[in-house]
Amino acid sequence: MPRFSTKMRQRMDIMYLTAQSLYFNAFSSSSLCLETAMQPVFLLVDNVVRRLGPVFVVLVIGLTTTVVMIFYVYILPFVFLCGMHWVLFHLVFGHYLLMNIIFHYYKGVTTSPGKPPEGNLKNIGITSVCKKCLSPKPPRTHHCSVCNKCVLKMDHHCPWLNNCVGHYNHRYFLQFCVFMWIGTVYVSISVWPLFYEEFFGTPGAVYQPKEHSNSNGLYEGDVVKYVSLYGQTFHSCILLEFFLCSGVVVALGALTMWHVRLITRGETSIEAHINRSETKRLKKLGLVYKNPYDFGPLENWRKFLGLGDNRTFWSHIAMPSSHPSEGNGFQWQFNFSKTDNGNCHV
Repeated sequence: MPRFSTKMRQRMDIMYLTAQSLYFNAFSSSSLCLETAMQPVFLLVDNVVRRLGPVFVVLVIGLTTTVVMIFYVYILPFVFLCGMHWVLFHLVFGHYLLMNIIFHYYKGVTTSPGKPPEGNLKNIGITSVCKKCLSPKPPRTHHCSVCNKCVLKMDHHCPWLNNCVGHYNHRYFLQFCVFMWIGTVYVSISVWPLFYEEFFGTPGAVYQPKEHSNSNGLYEGDVVKYVSLYGQTFHSCILLEFFLCSGVVVALGALTMWHVRLITRGETSIEAHINRSETKRLKKLGLVYKNPYDFGPLENWRKFLGLGDNRTFWSHIAMPSSHPSEGNGFQWQFNFSKTDNGNCHV
């Protein structure tokens, strides 16, 4: 009986080992299993984002246009009561922000983020092969499941741009976020006095109709109705303007600060996750992981903004400019400097 049990145990072990050999992979991990199990959900989300991409673009354009029109019609007239110097400030500064917002959003939507070159791949640094499109993949290149293509220095797929954010339009995306955030802060501050009066005071107090008669002693009901209706519209537009812009200030501010932090560290959103995982893995081995694309905050920003070849911040960043970031997107410089104890892994 003991011999029979031993043989059965051996046969079960052989069957278990055989079954494992059919799907065993040295790169298997719990995260990979979870990713595989979630593929149907990812596929559904990708299809929804792909189909709703144009809707998001129209929504951005529509909301921005609404904010601008409310500012022109309801807020700007009150600026004239503050003096001509404030009028000039709002006209110049407001249109400066609007010009940059429109330019960088347009460029972010229409500029291709870049894809790996086809044909002759000689002298191009190829580090791996994409498991989705089975094509050579340069460093920092990742496959976008929404666009269904590999993207150079991919950061993420932005539904608000209906485009991937990669090497050639990353700067446009960030500058759009920065100028849009400044613009919403500017509008929120400008509309605050009117919002305070409408929200905490008497709604439509500025446009309260007063009974009066014309030269014939007749009540001008039509005029009063028009003024009252205008006051109701004024109230709704002021509340919409403040709540919309203040909400964007919080949400877009957090997103912008996250990307500013990533750029300062010389990494993308995808690389931040990879670097965090590598840091934990190598720490267990007694090694220190160093991001090979981190050249220090100032140099990282110079490369990202494409400042070089006689380009300056005031003429190429503060003002609209179509110049690209540094590099071609598939060949990258590496920083191989070691840490003080020399126990560094890149």
